[in-house]
Amino acid sequence: MFWGREPTETIKFVDDYCEWYRKLFPEVRSFEAFKYLHVGMISEIKRKTLPEIARVIGLGNEQGLLYFLTEHKREIEKLREARLKLILQVLAGREITLIIDETGDKKKGSTTDYVKRQYIGNLGKIENGIVAVTAYGLFEGMTFPLIFEVSKPKQRLLESDVYQTKPEIAAVMIRKLLEMGFKFKLVLADSLYGESESNFISVLCQLELNFVVVIRSNHGVWLPQGQKVRYNRWRPYNRIFSDGQQEKRYIREIVFGKRHAVQYWQVTTDPETLPQNSTWFIMTLVPGIKYKKY
Repeated sequence: MFWGREPTETIKFVDDYCEWYRKLFPEVRSFEAFKYLHVGMISEIKRKTLPEIARVIGLGNEQGLLYFLTEHKREIEKLREARLKLILQVLAGREITLIIDETGDKKKGSTTDYVKRQYIGNLGKIENGIVAVTAYGLFEGMTFPLIFEVSKPKQRLLESDVYQTKPEIAAVMIRKLLEMGFKFKLVLADSLYGESESNFISVLCQLELNFVVVIRSNHGVWLPQGQKVRYNRWRPYNRIFSDGQQEKRYIREIVFGKRHAVQYWQVTTDPETLPQNSTWFIMTLVPGIKYKKY
């Protein structure tokens, strides 16, 4: 791609990374906006809004960044595809753990598409905002974003939209990533997805993917007549956080009748009192997992 001038330099590692995508941009200004957005996203500003990013970069206003995001949608789609191909190239056929989660942003008013008063997981409360279903990869201790799709509330659908639940969105994303060549050794998700048998769990089983999902305490399990529920004894283990800190927790298997490929577990910080905010129920499909390992 020939430009009349070289793009403005930013931070070396940002420039080096963005150089992978240079050929996708028809003009130098759009490539510079692409780099500026990366610098803004890694900056220490609390709210990563376009005006704030423009300010920290030293631009007069955010118009150039806004123009890039609104008028270069084709380039943005190509960027997403190129980024995923770059990740695949680095992985070189190795498996990753797939994490399905939600991220949300609080918004004022309702002029932005798909804004609604809804639960925003990363804020831990109901707020007026936008929520996106996000797929992350986990590989050798590194967590990195793969793709995301905005959850579109029924009440805010545009004419061209088709309503999908969050588990349905996640299932579509997983199929897309598999088609691109990603390999998953495990899928992790919270209870919204763990409780979606028809739209999520059944898809994982159909695709023969191992999974660990959170479920609600009142999760229903079919139990043949005459069989009983068995609670195995608690076993302690150390929960290691990303910052290296550890916390003692306890786990036990719950067996409904006979043990099957799908297993059920209870995890807590206190097996005596089972505090509500630190006790979880988990459903797994991981061949070879043994209760005695814990």
